[in-house]
Amino acid sequence: MQAGSSAEITLTVTESDTAIALGSGDVPVLATPRIVALCEEATVAAVAGQLPDGSTSVGTRVECDHMKPSLVGETVSARATLVDIDARRLQFTVTVADAEGGAVAVAKVWRVIVERDRFLDR
Repeated sequence: MQAGSSAEITLTVTESDTAIALGSGDVPVLATPRIVALCEEATVAAVAGQLPDGSTSVGTRVECDHMKPSLVGETVSARATLVDIDARRLQFTVTVADAEGGAVAVAKVWRVIVERDRFLDR
C-alpha cells in the first residue's frame, strides 16, 4: 500500500439518499450523512486488495464540508486519495463533485488497519 492510491465512487441521488429520508433535515437533497458514507466507501475502495491478509480498515474520524446541494436524479462522484500512512493509521482526502465537476463536498477521512477476527471478537 502506498500514498497516492485512489478510487472513485459514483452515486445517482435517489429519494432514499435525501436529508428527509435520513432524518438529517427537511429538504429533498443529498443528505450530509449520505455524503459521509459515500466518502468512506471511496476510501475503502482506494485500498481494496492492498491490506494484509486477514485485515480490514475501520473508520475513526471524518471531517466534511458539504458546500452545495444535489437534487434527486443528479449524479455525484467521490474521489478518495490516500495521502498519509502512519503505521496502521491511514489518512485520505476526498472530493465530491457533481457531473459538471463542481465541488459538492470535501472531506478528510481517517481509518485504521485492524485484524478482522480480533476486531470482531472485541
